[in-house]
Amino acid sequence: MFDTIKKLFGLGNPVDYTALLSEGAVIIDVRTKGEFAGGHIKGAINIPLDQLGNNLSQFKDKSKPVITCCASGMRSASAKSILISKGFQNVHNGGGWMSLQNKIN
Repeated sequence: MFDTIKKLFGLGNPVDYTALLSEGAVIIDVRTKGEFAGGHIKGAINIPLDQLGNNLSQFKDKSKPVITCCASGMRSASAKSILISKGFQNVHNGGGWMSLQNKIN
């Protein structure tokens, strides 16, 4: 059970987000439009969490790496679960967007 929780929240083995981006990963920021407008990672796609399930048709290759982020890591963990349930195979919870930005710069 703890392994499942750790995977959901992106804990455990460290993820090399810079390498994922060099492999073509897309960053999906699941905060609201207003939060996103207040600051975000350059190149991130904003799809609020409550709209995520209805906006996945733009992502054709479900094996392509996806990194989710939000304000603190809670919504991005939910987004990761949604993406996995929709057949995405390489999804990583990047946690809070500011923390993720520090990891990729």
